[in-house]
Amino acid sequence: MRTEEDLRAFLQRIDGRGYPAYKDLSRQRFAFDGFELCIDHVQGDPFAAPSRVRVILPMDVADFDLDDVGPDARRVALADLLCRRFGAVASETAQRRGSGKSGAIEIARCGQEVLERTAVILDEGRVEARFTVGLPAQGRRVRGRAAAALLCDDIPRIVDAALLRDAWEEVTIRRHLDAVEDARALRAQLADAGLVAFVADGAILPRRSGIDDRPMADGAIPFRSPDSLATRFELPYAGQVRGMGVPRGVTLIVGGGYHGKSTLLQAVERGVYDHVAGDGRELVVADAAAVKVRAEDGRAVAGVDISPFINGLPGGMDTSTFSTPDASGSTSQAASIVEAIEAGASALLLDEDTSATNFLIRDRRMQELVHKGAEPITPLVDKVRQLHRDHGLSALLVMGGSGDYFDVADTVIGMEAFVPWDATARARAIATEHRTDRVAEGGETFGELRRRRPRADSLNPRRGKRDVNLRSRGTRSIEFGRDEIDLSAVEQLVDGGQTRAIAETLEFARSTLLDGARDVAAVLDAVDAAIAARGLDAVQSRPAGDLARFRRFELAAALNRLRSLRID
Repeated sequence: MRTEEDLRAFLQRIDGRGYPAYKDLSRQRFAFDGFELCIDHVQGDPFAAPSRVRVILPMDVADFDLDDVGPDARRVALADLLCRRFGAVASETAQRRGSGKSGAIEIARCGQEVLERTAVILDEGRVEARFTVGLPAQGRRVRGRAAAALLCDDIPRIVDAALLRDAWEEVTIRRHLDAVEDARALRAQLADAGLVAFVADGAILPRRSGIDDRPMADGAIPFRSPDSLATRFELPYAGQVRGMGVPRGVTLIVGGGYHGKSTLLQAVERGVYDHVAGDGRELVVADAAAVKVRAEDGRAVAGVDISPFINGLPGGMDTSTFSTPDASGSTSQAASIVEAIEAGASALLLDEDTSATNFLIRDRRMQELVHKGAEPITPLVDKVRQLHRDHGLSALLVMGGSGDYFDVADTVIGMEAFVPWDATARARAIATEHRTDRVAEGGETFGELRRRRPRADSLNPRRGKRDVNLRSRGTRSIEFGRDEIDLSAVEQLVDGGQTRAIAETLEFARSTLLDGARDVAAVLDAVDAAIAARGLDAVQSRPAGDLARFRRFELAAALNRLRSLRID
């Protein structure tokens, strides 16, 4: 293996040459004091995607005792913490050193959620950090001395400040790791307590803005559970915590506009993930298989059995294998619910504001005007209890305009000026006193759903001369071959690294798992097993540091929105 001195000498020799001179660094490894520097890919010019680099430290140099760190949750949390510190120090250290991306040092950016990533990997033998650098240039000529300062001086400083145990205060590590382990312990207790979610007293639910997911700094009202919905849990580090339990079954969140209904639901939908200490929602958790569903005009649907909700379409179209390139709001929401069941969801999260009105409810007056024989849609109000009884699927719904749901709700949570109250008894009294006399539609059972087997030949990653063309744009879309997968309505995608990982996983599934025998659930199971065994590297062909762990539900959502998808 070549040394740091070899690297510095090489960079000084090529100073002033054309930018391609950097290419000789590709796939080279250099021994530094305490770590290896691996240059996996060198950018083609200073304006191209930055060069991919790794540093690898023996664990006895990094000096993190993984036996002391403990269970997997804490390892994920520690890797997340190192990634955050690496990014912060790199941002302070890096300096512009010429044209294009010259001088940039960047690692995966972390939000409020703690996710397993490929950016920092911990195992028994090593700490590995994967990041990118912009190799310096003036115009399109090498700035060798600036590159030597970046690779041989800046990177060792970042390693010392972020990846060595001596650089950390014990309290910082413990606080971060304890918060994650407490959240995991809390989530694990939900099922035995008969709950789908829990919101701790003192939680800060509002965010600073729609583009700033940090907790609201001023004016936020700490959450406080009504006594009748309060429950307590014992956690490893926080001790006993009190908060509001959201029971299994059908739960409504009601209240006036701007009183906190959607804010509560949004906190719960993010509760499938662990959060950083100080987020305000670290002890707001949801069942890991809770899925947010909304209307999505224009999405593609491939071979989904939406007949429990939509049947008898004009022209006799079969809705037990429904396909369309341009779904309506109601058909898209029906398809998304069935797809969530197929993927193994335990609970549905819905907001009236982002749902199709005719999918949610058909009131008595409309039933009188448009008889059932002329209406193919069976509204959710008549199927939501069947979903719970027949498929074990709970539902948490924000409902501000339809009191008909009082007839089917087990629990009603009222929100008034961001303060929750137990409105169950009052809602039941109103339902008894003011009967709607609407006629339940949709039969007695939800029914069984057919298994769908995706066809491998319907996933084509080719584009032009590229055998595999995969790109992602934040959390909003994936370019898969020539197809654009719109994920803007998949609200539980929280990190661009998840989207990139899903893109890689679609190609991994196409090439290794879609054999004609596996149905969608079996494909998702196989992906989960591969990642559990090998981490996210299982789904990518090169050691990139920009992937983050996703849930099977968001992977299924991407597959289901692929417009070329065909089903056997």
